[in-house]
Amino acid sequence: MGAWPCDSMMLARGGLSAEVESCVEEGGFPVGSLINRFFLMETTAAAASAGGFFPSFLLLAFGTLVAAVLGAAHRLGLFYQLMHKVEETLPDNALLVVDGGDFVATAAYLVQPRGPLRWLDPGAFGTLGVGAGFALGAKLCQPEAEVWCLFGDGAFGYSLIEFDTFVRHKVPVIALVGNDAGWTQISREQVPRLGSDVACSLAYTDYHKAAMGLGAQGLILSRDNEDQVVKVLRDGQKLCQEGHAVVVNILIGRTDFRDGSISV
Repeated sequence: MGAWPCDSMMLARGGLSAEVESCVEEGGFPVGSLINRFFLMETTAAAASAGGFFPSFLLLAFGTLVAAVLGAAHRLGLFYQLMHKVEETLPDNALLVVDGGDFVATAAYLVQPRGPLRWLDPGAFGTLGVGAGFALGAKLCQPEAEVWCLFGDGAFGYSLIEFDTFVRHKVPVIALVGNDAGWTQISREQVPRLGSDVACSLAYTDYHKAAMGLGAQGLILSRDNEDQVVKVLRDGQKLCQEGHAVVVNILIGRTDFRDGSISV
C-alpha cells in the first residue's frame, strides 16, 4: 500500500510572476487564478496610482507572500489536496483538536478554525499527547459540535489507546492521522546535526486496524485510493455522526515544506 509522495520541486523559473503562473497552471491554490489576475494585471497600475515607494513595496511584499504560499502548496502535492478537502468538509460547528509536529504544523497553513476557541493544540512548548484528552473534554463540553482531530503519527502513539475510552463511553470523534512513518520534525534537525535518524524512524503502521481492535471504526487513505479522498472523509464523518469514534489512517510522504523552521 503506497504512501502519497510529496513533490519537492521548487518553482524558481522566471521570477515572481512566472512562479505564480506556474502554481496556477500546475494545480496550486484554487484561488490561484484570482490572485494571479490581481497580481499580474493590477499591481503595476495600483502602485503607480498610489504614488511613492512605500505602497509599491507593500504590494511587492504581498505578491512575494502570495507566490511563496502558492509555491508551497504545489510542493505539498497531494497533501495539499487532502487538506483542502478537509477544509471543505469541516462543518461550521467543527471543533479542531491538533496534536503533532510536522503534519499538524503543515496542516495549520491549510485548515482554518471555525471560530474563537475552536482550535486546541499542544501550545508553544509542543506538549505532545494532549490530543485525546482535549478531544474527550471538547466533545463532552460541546456534544453538538463535530470534534475533528489532526494527529501526527508520532503523537498518535500517545492517544491511540484512548479510543477504547471513546468507544466504551460512546464519545464520537473523528481522527485523521498523518502517517509519514517518522518523527519528521525531529529528524529534520537531528539528521543533519548528528548524522543519524535513531529514534526518529517509525513504520507505516495500520493505526486504523489498531483502532478497530479497540472497537472504533477505521478507514485508510493512501496512493491506492487517492481518488476517493472525498468519499473516505464523508464516510468517516457519517460514521462519527452515527455515534462512532473514527480513525482515518492517511499514508503520506515527507515534504521539505518546513525546512528551516524552528522546533525543539
